[in-house]
Amino acid sequence: MPQPLRIEAGEITAESILEALGEGRRVVVSTEVLGEPHEITLRHDGEQYYCDTPTTLHTHDSREEMLECIHKHGYATDA
Repeated sequence: MPQPLRIEAGEITAESILEALGEGRRVVVSTEVLGEPHEITLRHDGEQYYCDTPTTLHTHDSREEMLECIHKHGYATDA
């Protein structure tokens, strides 16, 4: 299994995140929620995209939905 890509929120582009997911890598995003540090893990199993947060696991059915999530939560530089 490839090593996860560890980034700070806003460090790289959404396209770079999606490319890493397409290569089978997990992307671990360090971010701040309500003043507390959190890690969000983004992953793709070939069919479904996943966002693992400290409180929730949610899924996306398409690349476009995942892109929308990345932008909505500010995980990429181009959010």
